[in-house]
Amino acid sequence: MKNESTAGRNERVWVVDRIESGVAVLVRDDDALSEDVPMAVLPPGVSEGTVLRVPEVRGQSAWRSSVVDDDARRERLREAEQLLLRLRKRDPGGDVVL
Repeated sequence: MKNESTAGRNERVWVVDRIESGVAVLVRDDDALSEDVPMAVLPPGVSEGTVLRVPEVRGQSAWRSSVVDDDARRERLREAEQLLLRLRKRDPGGDVVL
């Protein structure tokens, strides 16, 4: 049984897509929903590509309680590098002829 402090709480993963004029454009990991969030309510050190774990309370994102997940960011970068290597191996090189 959940206690009062955990009742109605969930956590989602968001990634900082870009930062524009003091506002972070975040993309939710599970469904690609985007949301603009003032940098002032996010943890210090947030930059483009930062992965955030954001608690949800009663269906609302608790931005002030979000936590930077550096391990998840490093893993995503590693996976992207591996994908690029696989794609480069398939590239025959040369110009594309249409």
